[in-house]
Formats: sequence, C-alpha cells, structure tokens
Amino acid sequence: MNVFNMQYLFLSFFISLLAVVLILKTRIANIALDEPNQRSLHTKLTPRIGGLAIIAGTVASWVAISISWHWVLFPFGLMLISLIDDIYHVSIKWRLLIQLLVSAIFVFVMLPQQTWWLMVLLTLLITWMTNLYNFMDGSDGLAGGMGLFGFASYAVAAFVMGDVPLAMMNGAIAAACFAFLLFNFHPAKIFMGDSGSIPLGFLSGSIGVYGYFNALWPAWFPVLVFSPFIIDATVTLIKRQIAGAKIWQAHRSHYYQRLVQMGWGHRKTAIAEYSLMLCVAATAVMLLKQSVIFTLQALFFWAIAYLVIMRWIDRRCLQVQNAPTAIK
Repeated sequence: MNVFNMQYLFLSFFISLLAVVLILKTRIANIALDEPNQRSLHTKLTPRIGGLAIIAGTVASWVAISISWHWVLFPFGLMLISLIDDIYHVSIKWRLLIQLLVSAIFVFVMLPQQTWWLMVLLTLLITWMTNLYNFMDGSDGLAGGMGLFGFASYAVAAFVMGDVPLAMMNGAIAAACFAFLLFNFHPAKIFMGDSGSIPLGFLSGSIGVYGYFNALWPAWFPVLVFSPFIIDATVTLIKRQIAGAKIWQAHRSHYYQRLVQMGWGHRKTAIAEYSLMLCVAATAVMLLKQSVIFTLQALFFWAIAYLVIMRWIDRRCLQVQNAPTAIK
C-alpha cells in the first residue's frame, strides 16, 4: 500500500465508537466497574473496559489494511490479559512477567539482528513504557488524549519518511482513541482501564523502537512525542522511591493528579495537557528535517520547560496545602 487511505481511519473510528455505545447500553458495562476510593479522582461507579473499544477499532482497521499479524497479535493478547486483570485482579508479578514476555517476543521477532544485550535493554524499555502509560491513566481524557496526539504524530512522521503502512497503522490507533475520547472527556462515562492503557503503552514503546531501527526517526523522537507521560511518571516514581514509598501501589502524587487536586479539575487539566501534547508533538515532527544544532537547542528548551512546569506545580501544591493553616 503506497497511498494513505482515510477510509481505514474512519473504519477504526466508527467501530470504536459503536463498541463504546454497545458497552454503555448493555450489561457489558458491568463486567468491570471502577469503584471510587481514597486514591481516586472520580466519585461514582464507572465502567473501565473502554480499552476493548479502542483495540477493536484498531485491530479491525489493521486487518483491513493487511498489517502483519505480528502487530495484531501483540496488543490483542495484552488486551485480553489486561481485561482479565480488570475483572479478576491478576497478581502484579504475573502481569509483569507476561508484559516482559510479550515485549521480548516482539523484539526477537521484529528486531532479530540486534545483539543480545540490546535486545534485553529494548525489552525492558518497552515494558517500562507499557506500565508507564498505565500509571498515567487516572484522569478523564488524559490517556485517550495522549493516544490521539502521540500516535497521530507517529503517523505523520511515518508518512513524511515514506512508510505509508506504518502511517496508516498509527492513524488507526489515533482515530480509535478519538472515538473513545468522545465518551471519556470530563465527565467521563467510561474509563479506558488496563485493557486499553496496557496495549497503548506497549504500542507507544514498540512502534517508537521499530521506527528508530528502521531509520524512520531518531531515538529522541518517540521520547519527545510521549514526554508528557514519560516525564511525569518517571520523575514521580523516582521521587516516591527516594521517599521510601512502594512505587507499584496506587497513589495521587503524579503531576496531573496534583493539578486536579489544586482545583484545576479534570477538564482544565486535560485541556492543559492537550496543549502540552500538541506542542511537543508539533516540535518533534518539525525537528525531523532540522539540523543537529537546531534540534539540540529545541530539546534543551523542552528540558528547561519541563523543569519550570514541575517546579511551579511543586510550589503551587505547597501553597494550597498550607493555605488553611495560614488562614488560621
């Protein structure tokens, strides 16, 4: 396929849209409900199997495009395992083992010419992205928005570099995420759940690695595209590790969670995150054709920008927490 055909993106969008409606209008929604707790940012029972709709639209489009069965099998398999976890709560050790196995198989099948140590490193990186995306799925519209902007950026980059099938692949994921977002933006009627965040995290890492080793983009490209999630999750977990907290336990200390708690709410936080996602995505695509010096300057700018943003949130949170004491 050498022509970018929009009909496959519409196919992904409408199948995902219909799947979400089907879930919400039937008892399927009751398969897995997210019950609010002290760490939640929502206040009512909400279905958390929206990932089924995202993967349904994506896989249907990929099959129509005749994408390699390897690509179809990996996210579909992770979706099934994650759905079981959403319903029955699988042990974290088993989940991590399966994710490592899937990542290792991907690297072995799709990148077989690499040295053993690099294959191990790539397996760990993809597994980290898989879980990182899941960590960041905790506010209305956030993970779906990252899927929309992130994979749309992959699609544009792949198209610019002449790989139309990969561009179509990513476009289908972005279209499915967009359909899901119509029901997930605040106030969310449905959540993505592990059945969506785990496959999307895997795809963000695996496609990013695949594109690099096939000379479609430099190593920094996928990192910059998904930096709103990568920076937040990585910095937060490092800080929790230093503080002696159990990093695998649910919490409310991610930067996006703190924005919601500061009074921004889900809607304003999502819009702010979308603005950030759009800016870094546009920068990443633009830099593909720029000089090394200009690229380094742009990356340095974003490094400083993230430091400033995180520092502002840290200080603002302290002010909000100390406000009642100051009034007394």
